[in-house]
Amino acid sequence: MTVSETGATTVTTTGATTGTTTGQGAGAEALRPHAEDAFAAELKALAAADDRPRPVNWRLSPWAVSTYLLGGALPDGTVITPKYVGPRRIVEVAVTTLATDRALLLLGVPGTAKTWVSEHLAAAVSGDSTLLVQGTAGTPEEAIRYGWNYAQLLAHGPSRDALVPSPVMRAMAEGMTARIEELTRIPADVQDTLITILSEKTLPIPELGQEVQAVRGFNLIATANDRDRGVNDLSSALRRRFNTVVLPLPATSEAEVDIVSRRVDQIGRSLDLPAVPEGLEEIRRVVTVFRELRDGVSADGRTKLKSPSGTLSTAEAISVVTGGLALAAHFGDGILQPGDVAAGILGAVVRDPAADRVIWQEYLETVVRERDGWKDFYRACREVSA
Repeated sequence: MTVSETGATTVTTTGATTGTTTGQGAGAEALRPHAEDAFAAELKALAAADDRPRPVNWRLSPWAVSTYLLGGALPDGTVITPKYVGPRRIVEVAVTTLATDRALLLLGVPGTAKTWVSEHLAAAVSGDSTLLVQGTAGTPEEAIRYGWNYAQLLAHGPSRDALVPSPVMRAMAEGMTARIEELTRIPADVQDTLITILSEKTLPIPELGQEVQAVRGFNLIATANDRDRGVNDLSSALRRRFNTVVLPLPATSEAEVDIVSRRVDQIGRSLDLPAVPEGLEEIRRVVTVFRELRDGVSADGRTKLKSPSGTLSTAEAISVVTGGLALAAHFGDGILQPGDVAAGILGAVVRDPAADRVIWQEYLETVVRERDGWKDFYRACREVSA
């Protein structure tokens, strides 16, 4: 147990590289390890090969952080797997932003890997992606600033020992990267708590007549989208404190298939599901359906389509395929079939039972029914849609 500069105690855990944490049984494996645990070997190899200048308190140089996200091969033969498939310049701008005194805002429609990129950036820069504030309509100011241990407060009055630091305060004191997910879901008055932190790099503690000043290496990554309901627009004063990087949807069908295949393969290994290559044809179908309905036109450009109310994002395609693999593993022959993904596609497309169901039926009859090699898929979709 150690004491940070804020006076708060933190628990040091062991077993990071194996995905275990204090409180788990001996040998227990985390269902979803943090990025710095899941890719510890790659981060270690990058650190060993990285001979470029590193900003203060960074674990890797900006070049190595970009390589970690985009993938590549090191001189010793170590292969760094891509964590993000997209334009290189987007990642380079994001990494460069974190090396300056401006915070980073990752903006995009749901399912464009904002959270995924945020986590991996924090893991590569600071070696810790867990300094996280999850934004919701009920997120209080204390989640961003600090709270109090009321037993200590009542017994001894306001003091550093009674103060409970937020992840942002800890990051400031330790020169690390903090993360705020879904910033636009946080009420506007709570959002503005960040203005002083980002502009002055200071967090006042008026109850004690003190403040916490950010040390070098501190920065903040926020994610946001403006598509969902319940969004609270950022004030102009707060938005100026961020450098905004927009994460686009995959540019091509093949790029999206590659992303879905990689993520499903990673998730599947942790769940002991069948290998992805066995179901690559169904992955292509899922991606094609999502892209056509999302774009409002068939892949050959001949048929105009109505788009349903859902976003039909890459993340949802990953979910549909993962669910299909689980069905194939536990109730099939282990090979992904049209019937394994049909119900998942229906659930993703038909969010509004009235309007979306009509759109889906029209798509099945005008596009899927006439497509060569899709008859089994058409029958499976018809069966679950009946």
